[in-house]
Amino acid sequence: MTARWPRAVSPLLWAFVVLSVVHVGALLAGVLPVVQLTKPVLMPVLAGYALARGGPPLLAGALLFGCGGDTFLQIGGDIAFLVGMGSFAAGHVCYLLLFARYGTAPAGGRRGPAVAAGAAYAVLLAGTVLLLWPDLPAELRIPVAGYSLLLTAMAFGALRAGPWAAAGGLLFLLSDTLIASGIAHWPQLPAPQFWIMLTYVAAQWALADGVLRSATTAPRPTPRQARELRAAGAP
Repeated sequence: MTARWPRAVSPLLWAFVVLSVVHVGALLAGVLPVVQLTKPVLMPVLAGYALARGGPPLLAGALLFGCGGDTFLQIGGDIAFLVGMGSFAAGHVCYLLLFARYGTAPAGGRRGPAVAAGAAYAVLLAGTVLLLWPDLPAELRIPVAGYSLLLTAMAFGALRAGPWAAAGGLLFLLSDTLIASGIAHWPQLPAPQFWIMLTYVAAQWALADGVLRSATTAPRPTPRQARELRAAGAP
């Protein structure tokens, strides 16, 4: 994988870092206008960075769906929350497709570690949903449970794309669990939005970097596979 726009890589990376620091700093300081202005810009800048590095368009799509989720959650209200959750869900589907395309199977055909990890994620999912269920608004229980299933599948799938992506999946789980615990009116950490966004921004960065690393080391397709991918419209 070679950079599409090498001169843009460093400026876009620094723009994302600066915007992230400004955003989480504004959350701590309670400067709401800065929070509202920077939040919808974070993921498009990261998507631009991923494309500049030569990343697959599907990765940019995952990040832009994250931007949609950020924007609708910022609007507030039940309908906007559900639309935002749906946008994040679409991003998770993009990530799952990326992990399937660029991830690797367990070395040597060993399935034991993968089965153990799958069991751990399943227990984590079941425990979180069961604990949150009684305290969630009735109209949000099913959507949150369905979204949690997809989110956990994404986090588990991220294990195929290396340690950075795996860490990103776990951080995304943590960030969204903090959101859900707030909806359930559980006791919150001081400055809860700061912790939500800090873990979320770190999650998206780690996922993107993990995919970019996996895409770089992925084996080149055979001529036949390349023809089939082009026929399917793959980048």
